Amino acid sequence: MSSANSSDQVLHLTQRPRRLRQTATLRRMVQENHLRVEDLIYPLFVMEGEGQKVEVASMPGCYRYSLDLLLTEIAEAFELGMGAIALFPLIPDSQKDNAGTESYNPNGLIPRAVRAIKQAIPGIVIITDIALDPYSDQGHDGIVDQSGKILNDETVAVLVKQAIAQAASGADLVAPSDMMDGRVGAIRKALDAEGYIDVGILAYSVKYASAYYGPFRDALNSAPKFGDKKTYQMDAANAREALREVELDILEGADIVMVKPALAYLDIIHLVRSQTHLPVAAYNVSGEYAMIKAAGQKGWIDEKKVILETLTSIKRAGADLILTYFAKEVALMLR
Repeated sequence: MSSANSSDQVLHLTQRPRRLRQTATLRRMVQENHLRVEDLIYPLFVMEGEGQKVEVASMPGCYRYSLDLLLTEIAEAFELGMGAIALFPLIPDSQKDNAGTESYNPNGLIPRAVRAIKQAIPGIVIITDIALDPYSDQGHDGIVDQSGKILNDETVAVLVKQAIAQAASGADLVAPSDMMDGRVGAIRKALDAEGYIDVGILAYSVKYASAYYGPFRDALNSAPKFGDKKTYQMDAANAREALREVELDILEGADIVMVKPALAYLDIIHLVRSQTHLPVAAYNVSGEYAMIKAAGQKGWIDEKKVILETLTSIKRAGADLILTYFAKEVALMLR
């Protein structure tokens, strides 16, 4: 083909998507999805003691905090523009049992932490985890019978007590992460009956039995003592089931629905977003965090760019809110 003919062909290209990629300003103008600090929820691990800040070996840069140092970390996050935190407790083995009784102790670690946070940083939104695994000597999200079966209804009765204790301490949202059937409805009914009508429910509606949770279980010493969680958490191969779980949780009174994990389930986030007008959250879980951190430490990736690309992909898939251990780092980057 002659150069003249080539030039003629170029002149007839009326659609040139690259026109809108020429400068950073143009790219910002046509950007379809925007990651904001306000989209992020910061998961934090709290422990007993004073002056304690212990790094989680499998989660570089993530720490278990005693309450005094936790308050400092939350104050810094709030100053950076983050509006919400999610609390997870490291419970001493001496306080664990099969019935998870410490989970609804009104003077337990989480209720004390919530009261202290509300007093020190009243503007922060506090989300508390509703599940038995941090409190269970079996490491499961529910009560275990002698045959090793996870008991659904008996567990729900304890989760209700846990939710009431956390609401009474000042939690803004309770977040049942256990995947017991009917727990959202039972918690909503109990909260309303006790007068906590303004306490919301962030439901872990779609929680898969995932291999990505390992570092989180290290952080809380909450790995199951036997078997796995496949009898109550979802099969990674299933998508239609996710929509069923979301529908049930909405009918039972969920205010926000969540998909967990995020990266291997972007299609599920997209499906859920297309089926509900409720806010959709996604949990960028510990294993996803650890992989990026490990590769970053090896120098195999540009860690900061990969973090932003990863969280943007979750946003693009349809998540309104993202729980991520990268929250503080990203807030500093976006600032």
